[in-house]
Parts: sequence; structure tokens; C-alpha cells
Amino acid sequence: MLICDPGIDDAVALALALFDPRLEIVGLAATAGTVDAEQATRNLSTIVERLDPPRIPRLGAAVSPEAGAAVSNNTVLHGADGLGNVDWTPVSRQHMLPADKLISDCLRTYPGQVSVICTGPLTSLAMAFNRDPALVNLIDRIVIAGGTVDGIGDVTPAAEFNMHFDPDAAQSVFQSPTTKSLIPLEISNRLTFGWELIEQLPPKYTTVGGLLHAILPYYFRATHQELGRETISLQAILPLLMLTDPIILTWEEMAGAVETGGELTRGATVFDRRQPRRWRDNMEVAIDLDEDSARDIFYNLLKFAARH
Repeated sequence: MLICDPGIDDAVALALALFDPRLEIVGLAATAGTVDAEQATRNLSTIVERLDPPRIPRLGAAVSPEAGAAVSNNTVLHGADGLGNVDWTPVSRQHMLPADKLISDCLRTYPGQVSVICTGPLTSLAMAFNRDPALVNLIDRIVIAGGTVDGIGDVTPAAEFNMHFDPDAAQSVFQSPTTKSLIPLEISNRLTFGWELIEQLPPKYTTVGGLLHAILPYYFRATHQELGRETISLQAILPLLMLTDPIILTWEEMAGAVETGGELTRGATVFDRRQPRRWRDNMEVAIDLDEDSARDIFYNLLKFAARH
């Protein structure tokens, strides 16, 4: 199951996930983050429609954070609509369950079998756990793209965007008695792509190629203009690459928490690195990445998706 806040990088992740025959996507849940809840839901529906995968999972509508989201958003790099200002509107108006209800339904339908991939804020997952506390015993594992171990954020000096957006939800998930894998910002930032990525995308006449050619150039231009970088990183794809080949990442057991208050530290992820450690380990954290292998896997998945 994938929970995302579509975003350009999330759209790339969806294109990989929906055409990988090794993955059975039982549900796609939207969450507010890069854009607000309504736009995130619209983007998720539009992306799935345009990709038209062989099997369409159940979709869940995003719900706004109960405690209120951070004022900041991520549309500077992704466009006002989150997808490079393509202004796509979904054709169908099918009814969607709220994301937290969909998560609950999927976990209860497949107890102990579902891995939950979180590429956006953890709002929807935390809401599902609050709605039905027994779900923590039904989940296989959670893979989270977000947070930092080195303490260097991207939306504030101390916090990564997904954690900063809804720190209460993040802390709730961090402290849940579930099996968790965290891919922090400093690791995902190591997998970068230059303009050659555009040249290696599937042709525009394919469904995947048409979608990615429409949105990725905006991301390159915005990253250059706003951050002064010639390369982009696609944070949302690493959890999927990890599922394909787990050995691209090196892991360490750690004890982590999320700062829910603090004017300067909202959403900061804090890990007990003392010797000896006082906190009990509650997740595995990626500490190294085989960038060449990850890049090869990514391009192979793109080629496979282009066949459909």
C-alpha cells in the first residue's frame, strides 16, 4: 500500500509501482503535504487515470491534519497544482473512502501481509491508527521516506518537509509498536539525476512517458531557479527501489522521535546517538546507499513501465 502527497516525485513513484509485476498495490491513499488535501486527492486520481495501469487499486481521499498543517508548503518546486502546473482534472468522479478508512480496510483484509510505503506526511496513517488502534498488530511493516539523522532539514534548518508538515502524526507513527524502516533526507538526496533523465524517459507516446515528460521538466527548472542546482533528487522513489532490491541500502537500528513543539525545531527528527544509548530502538534507519545500483534499478523499472 502506498500513501503519498502527489507531488512530482510521488507521480514518478506511482509510475514505477503500478507497472511493477512484483508489487501488488492493494491501495493508494492520498495525504495533504505538497498540496492541500483536496488537490492531493485530485492529483492521485488524475495520475492513476492517465497511467491506466493493468490493475487499478482502491483509492483513498486525503484528510487535513487534525492539529493543523504547517504554514509552509512545497509548491515552489512542484507548482501550484503539485504537478508542474499542468492543470489536469480527473475525468471520473468516483467516490473515495477517506484515506484512513481505506488503510484500515486494506490492513484488515490482508492481516500481516501489507507493507505501507509512506512518501508524504504521516497524517493518514496516524489517523488510521487513532481510528482503529488494533491496526498496529495487522501491519507487516512501514517504510517511511522522510526525516533526517544529521539534523539538516530542507523546509527549515532542522526539519525535513514530511515531518515538519504534521509532526504530531509523525511522532505517533514513530512511537507505534510497528516494524519501521526510515529512509532519511540525507540518503535520498544522494540519488540525483541530471537533465539526462529527460532523455532516458520512455517516449512521449507511451502512457508513462507522456505523463513524466509533462511534469519533470518543470521540476528541473524550479530546482535550478529556487535552489541553484542542476540535478534533482526524487525522494519518493527510494522506498520502491528498496522493495525491488533491499541490498541497495545499509541499515542501522536506532531510537528516534519527532519534535512536536518548538518554534525552531518543529518536525525535527531526533535520534539517540549517545554511548551507551538510553532510548530503546524503534526502527531501522538507512545509513548508506549504493547509488549506482539504485539508479540502474530505477531505469530498468522505467523501461518495463514503458511497455504498457
